[in-house]
Amino acid sequence: MDSEGTHDARGTEARPVPRPAAPPPVPALPPAFPPQPARPPGRPALGEWLRTPRAAAEPGLWRYGHKPRPTGAVHRVPDRQLLSGAVIALLAAVLVWSLWRNGYVPHRRVPLELFTPSDWWEPFHRKPPAALTALAAYNSLVAVAVIYVFGHFGNWREVFRRYAVDHPQPARAVRTALVAVALAWFVIWADDWLPFYSLAFGVVPHSWIFSDDPVATKDATDTVTTVYHVLVVAAALWVCGRAGDWLGLFRERTGRAPSGPAPAGPTDRGPADWPQLREAGQHAAADRLAADAESGRMNDVDCARVRRAWASVVADPARLPAFTDAVLRDGSRACLHPSGDRDLPARTATHDLLTSQVRIGRYADLENNPPARRGAGAAVDPAALGTSLLALGPSGAGKTRHLVRPVVESLALQALAGQAAVVAVGAAGTPLGADEAYDVIVRPGDPASEYDLDLYGGTVDPDEAAALLAEGCAGDLPDADVRRAATALAQLLGPYRAAYGRFPSLPRLRELLDGSGDALDELRADLDREAHPALHRELDARVRQADVPGDPGLLLADRLAPLDRPAFAAFFDTTGHSRPFSLRALEHPVRVRVDLPERAHPEAARLLNRLLLAQFTTNALARQDRSLFACLVLDDATHAVTAGSVRALQRLRQANAGVVLTLRALADVPERLHTSLLASVGCHMAFRGITTWDGQLLSQLWGTEWVETTEVAQHAVFADQPLTRALHSLRKLATGKAVTRDAVTVRKVERERWSASQLAHQVPAGHAVLSLTDVGGEHAPPLLVDLRG
Repeated sequence: MDSEGTHDARGTEARPVPRPAAPPPVPALPPAFPPQPARPPGRPALGEWLRTPRAAAEPGLWRYGHKPRPTGAVHRVPDRQLLSGAVIALLAAVLVWSLWRNGYVPHRRVPLELFTPSDWWEPFHRKPPAALTALAAYNSLVAVAVIYVFGHFGNWREVFRRYAVDHPQPARAVRTALVAVALAWFVIWADDWLPFYSLAFGVVPHSWIFSDDPVATKDATDTVTTVYHVLVVAAALWVCGRAGDWLGLFRERTGRAPSGPAPAGPTDRGPADWPQLREAGQHAAADRLAADAESGRMNDVDCARVRRAWASVVADPARLPAFTDAVLRDGSRACLHPSGDRDLPARTATHDLLTSQVRIGRYADLENNPPARRGAGAAVDPAALGTSLLALGPSGAGKTRHLVRPVVESLALQALAGQAAVVAVGAAGTPLGADEAYDVIVRPGDPASEYDLDLYGGTVDPDEAAALLAEGCAGDLPDADVRRAATALAQLLGPYRAAYGRFPSLPRLRELLDGSGDALDELRADLDREAHPALHRELDARVRQADVPGDPGLLLADRLAPLDRPAFAAFFDTTGHSRPFSLRALEHPVRVRVDLPERAHPEAARLLNRLLLAQFTTNALARQDRSLFACLVLDDATHAVTAGSVRALQRLRQANAGVVLTLRALADVPERLHTSLLASVGCHMAFRGITTWDGQLLSQLWGTEWVETTEVAQHAVFADQPLTRALHSLRKLATGKAVTRDAVTVRKVERERWSASQLAHQVPAGHAVLSLTDVGGEHAPPLLVDLRG
């Protein structure tokens, strides 16, 4: 296997480290490859997924299908107030109409008499049929006005929308159908009470109903009544059917597409027809991809991967022939990831590969969040992770389940699409996905591990290797000088590599650092003095310093002791008998998981955590090709953060890379690094249960904001008149409270966005406070996220 960036791995059955997923030729596939598996339940069809709009939203908003909240929804009326207002308006409407219908409203027929003949309304005069029709129409207009006015005051339309229309199908259709049945039943039941029934008889010629034949009169009356009832039911069904989208639900359940004109030209083509390829004249390639999308052989990973390959063709037109050949030959399997995978074995989160987002919850519909954000989806993407993310929360708060696992899963999908490289580090047994979801799995201390870990980060520069190893060994010690430790290691690594062509194994390195035995004498004898005089001087200096009190060599040897155990005897080998994996593979879309022996060897696991963080930051900054987003995810960063790694985190933004760190508390980091760590990380997440000390630092980091407060002061009301005093006494007897008057004061004050007490005690279970910043400088304030939504 090509060992560029890596060494050979233990065992010959290992899959190679993925190389860039670009358009170069892909091995030919059998003529009849198996079709894409059926779409998992709950995942939209590819065409629907491509057509769904993505809003240009600020950081942290789930863009897939996002619709900005209407301005009216910002001032949403509480449910209790809405329902009580609707009921009061209904009762008032019934009272007003009852007074009108029973003649308790004086001069109620004056407007009608002004526009009709006066002889119609003379006393003791039989009214003609036209007068009865006019009276029914007049009363119907008044009834409509009463319904409209009190419906507006009672906000009946909002009640119907909130409790019947604003629900997913089929609940929306069922609720609107129940409203239609109730409305039709009420109108029919109130035939004698509402004027519409009388109006129905008024518009029919009088001779049709009133005749000398009783049987004909009864038949005509029944016919008019039936027609009136049918019209009432039809009107109720039509209104509620449109509001409930019954036709759309029927088409969806029966699989019938809505009728309409077919696309007329290229301007009407959808995203699934690959218009970007057609604009470049690649109609054959676009037809092949569109056919695969229509037949179901293409999934979202295939679509994102081919789009990524086409973007590389746009950047380098010389790749166009290779891209076209691959697409025409393999279709949706073109430019396949070297592992051959087109999806993960399972998905536990909701992903959108067109925007590279993963949904982690929704913003809570509470007063802590701005009204425009309430109920919207919360998501993270490489633009935010590029500023690195720090999550704080005690054990059991859900950091792994609600944050680490979705982020790792999203980055693994992006790696399959040729967009990212991910390294997930956690304790052995941490649920970070199935083994089949990774290209490389490193299990230090496990004899069955397929891969080894390169202790020196894959570098051939002794000074760079010494700096990395010194950072991992002594970076967390407050009284240790990392520069002196790096110098001591370089004085040994340089001569050893010059003498043997490789770096020393871990046991050999400990012997050299101890300065005991014949290790240094043997190295000096094997090193050619004439060819390497400078290295001989380095080695002589190391011998002299070994006898000086405070020499870092003994400290480094002690810190490496947890790795020099029988469980790691087959690991960290440099003789070529194993295949250590190095983080120099970050230039390829690789998916790596490192299972640390946290339970059996906690000190070794912490040292490897620090070492991997140091190697990642160094290799991410040293990449020549930074088109892939590289991310290191440390499921538990306890004692992994050092002063050097904090300085390196600030430079990752310009390298298209980021780090996700989770901590139980900031106490797991040296106190001198608390503020610098929070400042160097752009995204912060506080889970339920953090301490007030940590909350205080986050509160200071997030700052204050101007808010509008309302203060209500109650002043006693003193009555001077006997009647008023009696009324006040009666009111106090009924309510138990003295009569007061409210004085309302509205003003703007500056308050903390989240106080330490709120973060420690008022974050609900299953929630977290999330603050995001992307690499472009866009900032989202700290908001409460419901991780279960």
